[in-house]
Amino acid sequence: MATPLDLAIVNATLVDGTGGPSRQADVGVVGGRVVTVTDAGAMETSGATEVVDAQGLVLAPGFIDPHTHYDAQLFWDPTGSPSNLHGVTTVIAGNCGFTLAPLIPGDSDYVARMMAKVEGMPLAALEEGLDWDWESFDDYLGRLEGNIGVNAGFLVGHCALRRKVMGDEAVGNEASPEQVEAMRALLAQSIEAGGLGFSTTLARTHSDGDGNKVASRWASKDELLALASVVSEHEGTTLEFASDGCLDGFPDDEVDFMIEFSKAGNRPLNWNVLTVDSHAPERYRNQLAAMDRCAEEGARVVALTMPVIVGMNMSFLTYCALNMMPDWGPILGLPVPERIEQLKDPEVRAFMKARAASDDVGVFGRLTGWDIYVIGDTFSEANEGLSGRRVGDIAAERGDADPFDTLLDIVIADDLQTVLWPGATDNDAESWRLRREAWDHPSVMLGGSDAGAHLDRMQGANYTTRFIADCVRGRKLTTLEHAVQLLTSVPAELFGLRDRGVVREGAHADLVLFDPETIESELLGMVDDLPAGTSRLYAGAVGVTSVWVGGVEVAHDGVATGRLPGAVLRSGRDTETVTAG
Repeated sequence: MATPLDLAIVNATLVDGTGGPSRQADVGVVGGRVVTVTDAGAMETSGATEVVDAQGLVLAPGFIDPHTHYDAQLFWDPTGSPSNLHGVTTVIAGNCGFTLAPLIPGDSDYVARMMAKVEGMPLAALEEGLDWDWESFDDYLGRLEGNIGVNAGFLVGHCALRRKVMGDEAVGNEASPEQVEAMRALLAQSIEAGGLGFSTTLARTHSDGDGNKVASRWASKDELLALASVVSEHEGTTLEFASDGCLDGFPDDEVDFMIEFSKAGNRPLNWNVLTVDSHAPERYRNQLAAMDRCAEEGARVVALTMPVIVGMNMSFLTYCALNMMPDWGPILGLPVPERIEQLKDPEVRAFMKARAASDDVGVFGRLTGWDIYVIGDTFSEANEGLSGRRVGDIAAERGDADPFDTLLDIVIADDLQTVLWPGATDNDAESWRLRREAWDHPSVMLGGSDAGAHLDRMQGANYTTRFIADCVRGRKLTTLEHAVQLLTSVPAELFGLRDRGVVREGAHADLVLFDPETIESELLGMVDDLPAGTSRLYAGAVGVTSVWVGGVEVAHDGVATGRLPGAVLRSGRDTETVTAG
């Protein structure tokens, strides 16, 4: 006698993640696995614990987010919100070389301040929301096991390895041969505990809480290759990094390094993030050409790219992407009274605008459309009535020749507190054509949400629902079948996730059920739900009926159920090896 189904989903339009055509189907689940996939109406449902009639709805594999920073948030928010509401059932964390383990006892202050600086996690939330009561990577994973609502895999971060082995010497120094060997042993131990691989950063934008280059940026090439080689010795592992080439385009020597790095680990190397802007086509072409050259040399290097324009807010008061503009950092790092005086100076304004328009601006050039910035919250009588208005329109009313001057006048009137919503310069038809072109490139994958990071500045966790709503239903840039494949089986295959990313018999029952006519993201807004009363940008989901992790419903009609069936994904057990070749 057949085992009764735990969950029966009937009359669904099944988009199974393979890219194949959709079909009407019934899907049955027992013990967290899909056990039956049949034609609609053919499955026996009597005795099933739960039957869901999915008439008119799409059933797809749960979405996989390959680049998050949920390393801290999962401790105070085990649901992984708002990713869980947007159909994401699996997240990869520990990216860019930043992890919370392994940890030196008593080093939490340094790590928290670093994470606050480089990943925009409120320091007060990190201090209040975490007890930092772990040392090894195994300890850290053990704290999460059985206590999360999404599946989560964690890379082992280079900065944590260096701090654990070198202490304060990790910043400002190359490692000795003995220290490199100690890091190799620690990385191996962390991977054996379940780490999915190794991540690092060489990017100039990554500085610690003291303003110094983060630990990994002091590493020699030999150290990096030695650590990559450890990954080659363990099943189901991968590599990830960030660099200046990710921001500006890759010079030849960095392409050489990526090839060596991928080959040393004999694993794919993914990086974040390929930005597509028709106003900077040379950067886009350079980065794709770099990926092609890596493939020709027998390496596998994969660029992550966001398929939507990510909403952000900024201000001249708090650290944000504006600080990354060429030579803006020293000005925006001044004490507020001195900063205001500098921003009033016409010569300083001219200098800042010129530097932002220079070839050095790189990817941050997409933030220089000063006239299309929208004013958010304001805080002074002088700015009353400006919220929701474009800077260019305000400049025209005031008779200002330059919207940049208008923008600075507004923020100075608010003592720099004004919330700013940058208008993207890459929302033109040609940029969208180039994005669609990139999705078909063999070395490009969707992702780069940074979910769990930059909490008060950007919100990328909702990219899955926005992608389907905007690019499939709205712009009609691709089919629903292809879109789902890009969000599911493609990242699953890169990371070697066993039995995930597709709906088939034997696969994990990580599933999302949604209305293709209404699926969308809510508008962004600030919520004060982080530890210590700190805030984050947040957007719920629309048109997502149910999200299941291992056959257990974790979200229903845009509301989390509070159930925590997620698994900590461990290398070898939950992943299989994907090689560079």
